[in-house]
Amino acid sequence: MGGWVDEQAIRVPFYAIYEVGKASVEVYELVANHYQRCPANERGHYRIPLLGVELGIWQGQYLNQDLPWLRWWDGDGTLLLNGDERAEQEKQRADRLADRLRELGVDPDDL
Repeated sequence: MGGWVDEQAIRVPFYAIYEVGKASVEVYELVANHYQRCPANERGHYRIPLLGVELGIWQGQYLNQDLPWLRWWDGDGTLLLNGDERAEQEKQRADRLADRLRELGVDPDDL
């Protein structure tokens, strides 16, 4: 075998190439055993139907850097939060609930 891989055994339905310096992404789909470049939709995202998501570039702050980031969106174009963003959102929600309980005279630390 010598490290050779049977190309017929591997089926990668989509792949993407992200060029950070250019802030560009290209997405390719396997069609009839050949990869074809996918067109971007009206939002500039690339649909990945198998996952029900879109892939695209988002400009914003993450990890203390304001850069173009490769991000996921749902099929409606809503940005999907990464783990850090979800954790922060849940912390803010918990803080609001704790404040509301205090307003009602309940100490959330006693619950």
